[in-house]
Amino acid sequence: MNRTILRAGGATLAVVLAAIWAFPVYWMINTSFQTPATINKLTPTFLPLDGTLKNYREVLADNSFSAALGMSLTVTAIALVLCVLYAVLAALAIARFRFRGRKTFVLAIIVVQMLPAEAMFIAQYKMLASANLLNSVIGVTVIYLAMVVPFTTWMLRGFVAGVPVDLEEAAMIDGCTRMGAFRRVTFPLLAPGLVASGVFAFVQVWNEFALASIILTENQKATLPLWLRDFAQTSNLGVTEWGQVMAGSVLVAIPVIVFFMIVQGRMAQGLVGGAVKG
Repeated sequence: MNRTILRAGGATLAVVLAAIWAFPVYWMINTSFQTPATINKLTPTFLPLDGTLKNYREVLADNSFSAALGMSLTVTAIALVLCVLYAVLAALAIARFRFRGRKTFVLAIIVVQMLPAEAMFIAQYKMLASANLLNSVIGVTVIYLAMVVPFTTWMLRGFVAGVPVDLEEAAMIDGCTRMGAFRRVTFPLLAPGLVASGVFAFVQVWNEFALASIILTENQKATLPLWLRDFAQTSNLGVTEWGQVMAGSVLVAIPVIVFFMIVQGRMAQGLVGGAVKG
């Protein structure tokens, strides 16, 4: 009886916490379908039965939205592919080889994660300015790559260490080269870990705002978070169009949701595997 009560209480608490967490998301979607008159009423509307798609049409009609979407997709795709590639090679070197400075390298990865990102903004800005890479895809991609590679490497290190080295040695005895053994044996076993770490890198790059606001100062080169800020600041007679702002927020969140739904199965395997390996 006591166990049943505890389980029921735990389930109820979990549902309540989940509802509290999901309410802001629900309210964002709910507001995106409401007219300004409905939003400004004293009595909140929880179900937009007389909702409208006008807010979404206004956002999609904004030419700067399509430009920002293309910029975000380009930067995120390039940074994600290069991040996973570099992180896999670095994690393989740390987990499989013994070399001088290995422990120092691992410690440096941890220390980098402890540094506040804001402390490096000035140095990063001057570095890109000296190389004429401000307001460019290459410049922001390089900075994002340096931002996500350390954590991704640290995360993948546990997955690589969890794959027995005996499997690679057996493949090499059968005639595979070291790279061939990694490609045919180890790499497929790392798929859940690659997906899990890739999701974290994707979300971090896609939602990054502070650094992008310093590097990308031209409106034509803005990413979606910067576009949403500028869109929210654009007022109609001094009044913010919250319905359109919420519609823009929903559209910005959709790619993350779609990406997560595609890889959620592999991500669950990767998170569980990473908890017991390494």
